[in-house]
Amino acid sequence: MVLIDVDDLHARLGRDRSLVLLDVRWSLGDPHGRRHYLEGHIPGAVYVDLEAELSGAPSAVAGRHPLPTVDSLQAAARSWGIDAGSPVVAYDDAGNLSAARAWWLLRWGGLSDVSLLDGGLSAWRRAGHAIESSAVTPEPGDVTLTAGHLPVLDADEAAQLAVDGILLDARAPERFRGDAEPIDPKAGHIPGAVSAPAAGNLDADGAFEDAAALAARFRALGVDGSRRVGAYCGSGVTAAHEIAALAIAGFDAALYPGSWSQWSSDESRPVAVGD
Repeated sequence: MVLIDVDDLHARLGRDRSLVLLDVRWSLGDPHGRRHYLEGHIPGAVYVDLEAELSGAPSAVAGRHPLPTVDSLQAAARSWGIDAGSPVVAYDDAGNLSAARAWWLLRWGGLSDVSLLDGGLSAWRRAGHAIESSAVTPEPGDVTLTAGHLPVLDADEAAQLAVDGILLDARAPERFRGDAEPIDPKAGHIPGAVSAPAAGNLDADGAFEDAAALAARFRALGVDGSRRVGAYCGSGVTAAHEIAALAIAGFDAALYPGSWSQWSSDESRPVAVGD
């Protein structure tokens, strides 16, 4: 199960003390996720720092948000209070575009009961459920994680997948085309990639489109189950959202964690522009 709705979460929070709720507030250019969390979050939610806990050290070689080591991810997961067998729900306040990174990483690390709160904090507020502002510091958990439970791509594999499979680019269309590039060294996209902005996975309220609509969207982009699928974005964050949307639609996909930040820093890599 990829998603949980606000009413189901509200009911579970009242009866399931083992559930761990993660607040993953982050967006490009806004370093104040913890401050936003302290201004108001779902009761019991633990703040997760995407830069410090869901990423390794940035570099031109590895990209802006490389995957953390499994040991560092496990240490973080334990600090969030995750035990072996704990159900986990992650959310943010922007359509789960950042929370999907936690969802993907924990599944990559071997957890199966990990969901995204559909619509995130906005849906919770609209439903009239309570908000709290004090920080939550849980008792450390004992979860054990192991790497490799979801597929990943390196740069060479991403390049090849763009030729003999489907490589989806989850960035905004103007970044794909090369019209604008606000942060990475070069503008454009991986040759052969297909533009599939992650924002297109969401409805007007910031919830995921339903499975049928998402399946139709991805089929129109060439995803029909006959070829392998991969996803990338600027630095491997919103590409996880694309993979979540693909999973809702019934398709498996691999993540290219280095994404455009790694690709565009390598002078040997070709760059395509335009549609």
